[in-house]
Amino acid sequence: MMSINNYGWDLHFEREWNEKFAYGKATELSNGSPRCLPVHAGPAADCVNCSSRQPGRIIADYGQILKVAVDDGELNVNRPVQKLENDMQMAVGDWVVLEYAAETQAICIRSVLTRKTKFSRAAAGIEVKEQILAANVDTVFIIQSLNRDFNMRRLERYLIAAWESGAIPVVVLTKADCCDDIPDKVAVVNYTAPGVEVHAISCVTGEGIEEIRKYFAYGKTVALLGSSGVGKSTLVNTLIGEELLKTQAIREDDSRGRHTTTHRELVLLPGGGLILDTPGMRALSLWEADAGMEIMFSDVEELVRLCRFNDCRHQSEPGCAIRESLDTGKLEMERWENWLKLQKELAHLEARKEGKQRLLEKQWSKQISKFQKQFHKGRM
Repeated sequence: MMSINNYGWDLHFEREWNEKFAYGKATELSNGSPRCLPVHAGPAADCVNCSSRQPGRIIADYGQILKVAVDDGELNVNRPVQKLENDMQMAVGDWVVLEYAAETQAICIRSVLTRKTKFSRAAAGIEVKEQILAANVDTVFIIQSLNRDFNMRRLERYLIAAWESGAIPVVVLTKADCCDDIPDKVAVVNYTAPGVEVHAISCVTGEGIEEIRKYFAYGKTVALLGSSGVGKSTLVNTLIGEELLKTQAIREDDSRGRHTTTHRELVLLPGGGLILDTPGMRALSLWEADAGMEIMFSDVEELVRLCRFNDCRHQSEPGCAIRESLDTGKLEMERWENWLKLQKELAHLEARKEGKQRLLEKQWSKQISKFQKQFHKGRM
């Protein structure tokens, strides 16, 4: 029988549910963990007159409609118009609190449970805001194809965001059947991302597919992230064993695949585990990167700390560890320039965040001032 256990419900969410949302008597899940089941105020037929809560996981996002997996199946729920109790932005992978609303006679979302992990980026456009791509993911498959998509600077950016999310990154190189120098490219990835597991696969020949199935343990979630046309949907279909998601062939003129996935969807695999397919991204603008930068550029960060002066510009200052490492070849110029580029981008983003915060504080101050004037006028 299908239950929310299959969709990744575990003790992390269990504890929060029991502390904040559960009411009713405790029971046990199939894996032996405790669970509080919601208790209706009356018989099932009288549910319109009672308040009942249950947990569910968002498994697809269609804009104003969210598909949510619950213990007895799947529900289509309207995206809340008003802000939630904890004011959290919802994303595929989130666990939510569902409640029957007597006033609308429909199931609605009341709150979002605290996330274990969160993969996000700075949203495209002029507005300064975070876009959450996946929530409560255990492993992130960073997908690059072994043709023209192979790009180490892009891979560094994805790895920074993956480490920042709290999930474990794994590099998956697709379309191995189209590449003649796989060992060389795997070696390049290993150099760029030391300690990160790398797999070269082909959905055409089946090469490497069995090796990556180990990540899809019962209740574990793997998110696929990468550029358009790298073979994410094809990989989902291969793991499922049927063509669940639409795919398109590689264009002959530039060896690029076409973008096919239009929304984020969490798919339950037949052998256990879940896979989250996401639309391809032309660019990944970092939102937060402190932990990710420290992990991906630990060598550069350490050299910066070794400079004689705290405000070293790394140009001609005496005792500059960066210049010395560049001169001796210990630090590659390309890697240093990429670190500088990312630092500049993050500083610009931080300035925009601070500007937005100042604007919000100014607007809030005006509202308070207006309220005080109205209050004093009413007392006169």
